[in-house]
Amino acid sequence: MIPAWQQGTVIRIEQATHNTRRYFISLPEIDSFHFKPGQFVTLDLPIHEQKNKRWRSYSIASAPDGTNVIELLISYVPEGAGTNYIFNNVHVGDTLTLRGPQGVFTLPETIDTDIVMICTGTGIAPFRSMLHYIHQQQLPHKELHLIFGTRTQSDLLYRDELSQLQASFTGFSFHPTLSREDWEGRQGYVHHVYEDLYKDKRPAYFFLCGWRMMIDEARQRILDMGYDKKQIHLELYG
Repeated sequence: MIPAWQQGTVIRIEQATHNTRRYFISLPEIDSFHFKPGQFVTLDLPIHEQKNKRWRSYSIASAPDGTNVIELLISYVPEGAGTNYIFNNVHVGDTLTLRGPQGVFTLPETIDTDIVMICTGTGIAPFRSMLHYIHQQQLPHKELHLIFGTRTQSDLLYRDELSQLQASFTGFSFHPTLSREDWEGRQGYVHHVYEDLYKDKRPAYFFLCGWRMMIDEARQRILDMGYDKKQIHLELYG
């Protein structure tokens, strides 16, 4: 059943990178917002007369914590009516109409196989939610790898947070990789990272989140590595 629309209040906005913001939204109609890590909410924005052209969906970047506050990670798209409205018209104290949670891009019931999370840009949002949830709930798990591709260091969302999480979270490895800047870490695109990590073809689930070009290429490369399509889970942006 599709969740009902409700009102949310923007209680905080943080500039994460030059073109990406973190929006913290309180849902005063409920005491606790229950969702599975990886799910999304849909905003109904006043940008068009037709309903389905007003709706914009965003993965929840925060982990379930029993409160009625969620975090959305939103990048500005110059030609995007939705992000133009949000970036230019939404301020702290404003009300947004939203519904959720929705989506099936979620963790398996039992994490008895390695999970490789591959993302670019704001595709990191659902994985941040998943990783913090696993860590906070102390869920049994195999190896967890987060492969995050961006152009430059300034685009590395949650960099310090995830590096600190890696230091305290047994079995979790953070693999940021840059395509347009020389630095001390990995360079190039995300594909070379998972191909190197899993060249032995050991069992794993691959979760892909981001823009179509990256997802299409990653899906084909993982199949070419010898994995089955049932081991690949997708969340497409745009």
